[in-house]
Amino acid sequence: MDIEIRKLSPKFAEEYVRFFDETPHDHAVDEHKCYCVCWCNTDYENADFSSREQRRAVALEYVRENNIQGYLACHGEKIVGWCNANTKADCLKCCSWRRFMSYVPIDDNPDIKIKSIFCFVIVPDMKRMGIATQLLKRVCKDAVQDGFDYVEVYPYNESSWQSSDFGGHYEMYIKNGFTVYCETEQGIVMRKKLK
Repeated sequence: MDIEIRKLSPKFAEEYVRFFDETPHDHAVDEHKCYCVCWCNTDYENADFSSREQRRAVALEYVRENNIQGYLACHGEKIVGWCNANTKADCLKCCSWRRFMSYVPIDDNPDIKIKSIFCFVIVPDMKRMGIATQLLKRVCKDAVQDGFDYVEVYPYNESSWQSSDFGGHYEMYIKNGFTVYCETEQGIVMRKKLK
């Protein structure tokens, strides 16, 4: 399958929100489409995430201002996948980090640069076709070029309180050189050393 991976930029803002409009977020919580506005590099204090429409409007604004970082997987001109990948240090103030990521260790060494992958969304009829793996490999490749020391990921434990698999699959990470850095009841932190 011919898939092109594109880095999200402001010019893709409309296509980005349309992808989320049309793609089920999760089998159980589609009405709560997130548009990935809670995994970004801006403080959420003044943002209104109360409805799907509000989250969509915020997503347009955030993409246009480069506050959401990540990669789009395209088949022809159609977006078929998304991966949210940002600098870990930039995401510590985001809404979802504050709410869900208290189990993740914060590195005290300012010289360590970590790229964090928070989620994948793949169109339903193209899941399990290697698209998430292609996105993951591109994130790692660019992270090396951008001088990152690690790529960090957060798949959920099988018995976790989270029902969704948007954090990526443990097996995919193992196959791509990640190892477990920390494991808790809430989730697993895995890392790939880049240097």
